[in-house]
Amino acid sequence: MQLRIPPDVSAVVDRLQAAGQEAYVVGGCVRDAIRGIEPADWDVATNATPDAIQGIFRRSIYTNRFGTVIVRIGEREIEVTTYRVEAGYSDHRRPDEVAFTRSLEEDLSRRDFTMNAMAWSPAHGGTIVDPFGGRRDIEGRIVRAVGDADERFREDALRMLRAVRFAAVLGFTIEPATAAAVRRNAGLAEALSGERIQQEVVRILRGPVPSVGFRMLSNLGLLAVIAPELEACRLTPQEKVAAENVFEHSLATLDAAAAEMPPATPADEDLVLRLAALFHDVGKPDTYDDGHFHQHEFVGEAKVRQILRRWKFDKATVEAVAHLVRHHMFWYQPDWTSSAVRRFIRKVGLDRIPVLFALRKADNVGSGARAPRMYALNELWLRVQEEIHRANAFSKSDLAVDGRDVMSELGIPQGREVGRILDELFERVLDDPGLNTRERLLALAKEVARRPRG
Repeated sequence: MQLRIPPDVSAVVDRLQAAGQEAYVVGGCVRDAIRGIEPADWDVATNATPDAIQGIFRRSIYTNRFGTVIVRIGEREIEVTTYRVEAGYSDHRRPDEVAFTRSLEEDLSRRDFTMNAMAWSPAHGGTIVDPFGGRRDIEGRIVRAVGDADERFREDALRMLRAVRFAAVLGFTIEPATAAAVRRNAGLAEALSGERIQQEVVRILRGPVPSVGFRMLSNLGLLAVIAPELEACRLTPQEKVAAENVFEHSLATLDAAAAEMPPATPADEDLVLRLAALFHDVGKPDTYDDGHFHQHEFVGEAKVRQILRRWKFDKATVEAVAHLVRHHMFWYQPDWTSSAVRRFIRKVGLDRIPVLFALRKADNVGSGARAPRMYALNELWLRVQEEIHRANAFSKSDLAVDGRDVMSELGIPQGREVGRILDELFERVLDDPGLNTRERLLALAKEVARRPRG
């Protein structure tokens, strides 16, 4: 068979073969190419030792004990790895021992799944090496461990999450014996680092139907290990048209959120929405009382911070998701005054309004909400847009004066009194946006300063 590989990758393979070495493109790039998907990265495997590889390619660097040499061709960096075998995985992540081998099949036998254990060479019209039936499993849309599944998962516990991710994102099923091995070894996921869990969770979240992956994580016993707070939602009933428990409602909300955001949405904003949708009700199991979940948004905010910090998400993502979980329970009434709408915008934050509305809409879809609730949400959205269009002040930084203006006008030093005056000016502007001029605010500041503190 023929695979289309980039010229620079082909040049690396050709030079290795011209030097009398074996050379193949291997792993995920072969899988993707067979599926008709353009691979993001191309990896090359060879029987040449790292020293021999560096002898062939002057622009190269070798910095690890796993046999991988980084070869630079033009502007591309290509990983060229010596065939190897591994032994002993005491931390269920990295091999304790690595040895080079001359056998490509031995190298492929250490890989995780059959679809990732293939190699291809352009030599002799295109040669594919597929000792474990990876091409057959791709055609059958199956995720199958190479060799003994229990052994593969004990070697690296992350492979269990990868099995779920591949199945969910590619629309495959996990072969029964492989799935059974995941259930037997799910507890090993406790040893995984937060960073590695985060990488797989994000890929599942960004899948076409993300609920598939999280339901699979739960069914295989992995979710109870990596996110017991979310697994507990499966045992928490609630009366929703579209779901019989909090877990299923959360997944329905997640899928609705994934479908809600426009394709052009920035990746970080889309991720924040999907995380918030998944965890928006994570506080319900701890607040369940006679069919109600009093103040679950406050408990959920604390829990989502714990989970995302455990998974080593950056501070900005943690804060954004927690903020949405905290505010997702807003209730709008048509008799809200314009001042009430402005105060709502201030509380939520102008930059977070669109994502919060997307979350609330997804929450309504996940609840099977009927038209009146959607109408109310749409009405509030229109009123919010009207207030934004009027260019009102939604934070103290939007005021026509600042602390230096107040200090200069009143002849007072920097301190709490300046902050108190600015707070009151802002509250007054929220009630009457027409006050937001320099002249009127400075006159108002004098009144506030003269008034006794109460």
